[in-house]
Amino acid sequence: MATTRRMILLGGLGTAGALVVGYALWPSHRLEKADALAAKPGEKFINNWLKIASDDTVTVVVPHCDMGTGIYTALPQMAAEELDADWSKVKVEAAPPDTIFANGPLGEGFILSTQGMTANDIPAFLRGTVANTFRSVAGYMDLQVTGGSSAVRATGVYGMRIAGAAAREMLVKAAAARWNVSPSECTTKANKVLHAASGRSLGYGALVEDAAGYSPSANPPLKPKDKYTLVGKSIPRVDIPKKVNGTTNYGLDVVQPGMLYAAIRISPVFGGKLKSVDSKTAETMRGVKKVVSLDDSVVVVADRFWRAYNAVEALDPVWDNAGNGKVTSAEIAARHNAALKGDDLKKDITTGNGADALAGGRLVEATYSVPYLSHAPMEPMNCTALWKADGTLEVWSGTQDGLGARAFCAKVSGLSMDKVTYHLLPMGGGFGRRLPGYFNFLEQAVRTAQAMPGTPVKLIYTRDQDMQHDYYRPNVTSHLKGALGADGMPVAWVNDYTTDDGANSEAHIVYGIGNQAVRTAKVPTHVPTGPWRSVEASWHGFFIESFVDEMAHAAKKDPLDYRRAMLGAKPRHKAALELAALKAGWGTPLPAGSGRGIAMFESFGTIVAHVVQVTVGQGGALTIDRVVSAVDAGMAVNPDGFKAQIEGAIIYSLSAAKNGEITIDKGAVVQSNFPDYEVVRLADTPQIEVHLISSDAPLGGAGEPGVPPLAPAIANAIYAVTGTRIRELPLKNHTLTLAAR
Repeated sequence: MATTRRMILLGGLGTAGALVVGYALWPSHRLEKADALAAKPGEKFINNWLKIASDDTVTVVVPHCDMGTGIYTALPQMAAEELDADWSKVKVEAAPPDTIFANGPLGEGFILSTQGMTANDIPAFLRGTVANTFRSVAGYMDLQVTGGSSAVRATGVYGMRIAGAAAREMLVKAAAARWNVSPSECTTKANKVLHAASGRSLGYGALVEDAAGYSPSANPPLKPKDKYTLVGKSIPRVDIPKKVNGTTNYGLDVVQPGMLYAAIRISPVFGGKLKSVDSKTAETMRGVKKVVSLDDSVVVVADRFWRAYNAVEALDPVWDNAGNGKVTSAEIAARHNAALKGDDLKKDITTGNGADALAGGRLVEATYSVPYLSHAPMEPMNCTALWKADGTLEVWSGTQDGLGARAFCAKVSGLSMDKVTYHLLPMGGGFGRRLPGYFNFLEQAVRTAQAMPGTPVKLIYTRDQDMQHDYYRPNVTSHLKGALGADGMPVAWVNDYTTDDGANSEAHIVYGIGNQAVRTAKVPTHVPTGPWRSVEASWHGFFIESFVDEMAHAAKKDPLDYRRAMLGAKPRHKAALELAALKAGWGTPLPAGSGRGIAMFESFGTIVAHVVQVTVGQGGALTIDRVVSAVDAGMAVNPDGFKAQIEGAIIYSLSAAKNGEITIDKGAVVQSNFPDYEVVRLADTPQIEVHLISSDAPLGGAGEPGVPPLAPAIANAIYAVTGTRIRELPLKNHTLTLAAR
């Protein structure tokens, strides 16, 4: 995920009769405020991750939103492992969006990883100081982000593990003091502290009050891998039963007494403003309560959503297109191509002799591009808001940052944080769309509620509004050059690419090519863009792995062997490639019309190699038959859940590679719904095999790393069977013909 994302998140709030444990000392004033928030007298807060009740139940408070990624199981596994908890007595809760419980493990993990460091690089005596610094920064910035495949590798490693281990240490001290023995004589197992010499034991619940008197260690001893009993096991996900039986409540499920419904029409041209609208016709329609004019949109509030929708569609608003009413996709593409030929390219990296080394070999060059993409989550944007008579605000919505969303709503409404209540709800998909900075739906809902004081109003985007007013995956173009030496191996690598932001570290290759030059050109447009699943890696994976394949074929070498030859200093990458190739039967005969392609990319701390098998029919019809993946994320906390994330990434990126394309005409998005923004259906889903590699590397992410290698692996497979090189996505825009044999 880009460094511009807000990468720090919060911890949690304890309940009555519970011990709340974290991983470093809090200043006393924070403890006092936490105690003031307790539900019952006598509850003692120590920190914000774990609650241990008198019946020995352990509740893990997860400082992330739920958007189906499985972290409500994986993170409790990590905490419970270090706590020696009985899994049958472990529960999980979402952390509330309150500033006092903002936490910094994600920020800590992110900063350290960008510096090539781990927690072991921080001196033990500084651990508490570092943790409290990140926590303070998180509280100041009102941050509680979920994204960037960061929950396990940051919150889990820097928060949950430490919290569980610190809690276990405190409970042992409490038991040892009660028995008048040394803590070193005590052990823990299944929510109990044991003293083998005397045969005595005490449940965690019986030790809560005593343990609360100890300060949690900032550097407690952690379990080695060979002692794990929970981490590394495919424990069934705790969120699945309610999602299967329909009892999980999403934003669209919110119902409040006296609630009204709102439908919206937003300026079709990005940046356009509402100049005028005649609301008389709509106001006389059945069920309509009010027409609300906003800066860039018009909203109709009614007693039923369908009535609100029909009324807003009956309006004829006049928009100011902000001078962008003639912009087209072709014009934007021309800007990108011109930028790559211009004088404003900025240096990203240069190694060896850089671009000058191109003269030392046979030149291979190509231009690649990817289109804008919509997030298209199953649940469109929605928010319910209530502007109360006492001047306070209450909001219900699913976002990828509960605390940030609460702070945003406070800013929009002009209220202080203490006058805003925000209910963070599960989401039917996020993929980056519901991250901070992309809360237009929250602002529209709050402003509509302010126009309807005392009445809860649920604003719902239709699929059309959702797709045509997204923050899109950027349209990016890359011009690549390679110089092949006498042996066919590259002696130079040059990549000039466009961006709507700044340089992307994902453009840096892992292959051992001595001479490199990477430059970037910023191409601003009026189209709003934002993070999309795997962010910059989603396009650089396609560019890099397609061009490496192109060089391999130019050198008349096997694409697998070609990559392996450049990975001498990257044994993990090489191992992933080799495992994927082995499991896919690389090099074995295939039926006529079929071909295999391979690609490998590292992102979010995880290496993923895909081998894709495709079939091209006589009429050019493309079938994706099989995807075989090898993944090295250090280890998988929950292997089955991890595999599910890779499988989901494959299907999501397959939809994008085959069909995904947002085009612009007259300044507005052309596509409006799934008939013209098609996604992969069950019948189109290939056979998927995911093979996990356990290594000693730091834990990597799961949700996003499966995306980047998928599109190039497909394109490389298409080349193998047709001889046609796909350099521009989506695949649907290309006519395929079987290569002559």
